[in-house]
Amino acid sequence: MFGSGDYTYDVVEEWWTPPNGWAFGVITGVACDSEDRVYVYSRSDHPMVVHDRDGTFLHAWGEGVLKDAHGLLIDADDSVFCVERQTHCMHKFSRDGDLLMTVGTPDQKGAEGEPLNLPTDIDFDSQGFMYISDGYGNRRVHKCTPDGWLVRSWGKHGTGPGQFVLPHCVRIDKRDRVLVADRPNDRIQFFDTDGTFTHEWTGLHWPDGIYIDDEDEVVYVAEHGFRVSIWTFEGEKITEWGGGEASEAPGRFKWRPHGIWVDSRGDVYVTEVEGGPRLQKFARRR
Repeated sequence: MFGSGDYTYDVVEEWWTPPNGWAFGVITGVACDSEDRVYVYSRSDHPMVVHDRDGTFLHAWGEGVLKDAHGLLIDADDSVFCVERQTHCMHKFSRDGDLLMTVGTPDQKGAEGEPLNLPTDIDFDSQGFMYISDGYGNRRVHKCTPDGWLVRSWGKHGTGPGQFVLPHCVRIDKRDRVLVADRPNDRIQFFDTDGTFTHEWTGLHWPDGIYIDDEDEVVYVAEHGFRVSIWTFEGEKITEWGGGEASEAPGRFKWRPHGIWVDSRGDVYVTEVEGGPRLQKFARRR
């Protein structure tokens, strides 16, 4: 058992079944569509594989386009947004893998301070504007039109408000608060949609990934320090599990939590990096 109270989970061991003979590299991202199909985004010959919620393989796509997986988002229309770190771009796909849009020039980094230079993740506000955390190279967040034209950017290297050492994930809640996981600064910073800093949550262990449940007003955080934590919208920690040292035990974290998603039933999916391929599912008790 993991977590506590209303947010208590059981780990589902060996829940997914990759096709025989397929090898996976680091799994950076996971997301679910409106039918709870699970999309697994990895640095491998098969960069996007799709399973049903019971772990049965459905299909794969992205070969020849997706080269260096990082951030993953699926929106309410089941469009799939893949942020590619080393190729400096973001690709939008249909859920069946049809390429619909690319932001950035593949394999060409943007000019200093401009999109994109080793980007990390993506989300959208209520008006449809796109936000990309950018990332390992720029230490900035870019706000773009829905079709990818730059509106404004903010951020620079540092530890103060509105500064980043590594903006590793960006997510936006129903209040249009922009949450940015500033990983080495052990915090999540909050901004309005114009990039004005409002406040921060501190005391995290290198936050890597964020998932927001707008209905329940809950924020899930995958932390590089072998931990998952769950917070209210007001910044009160509800529960956590993991932490401490690496562990191979089911439900603990052998590598480093990176991507996180929650399906319609409240089950939590967590990817791990800096080691072999690992993706765990935590089924919520009801």
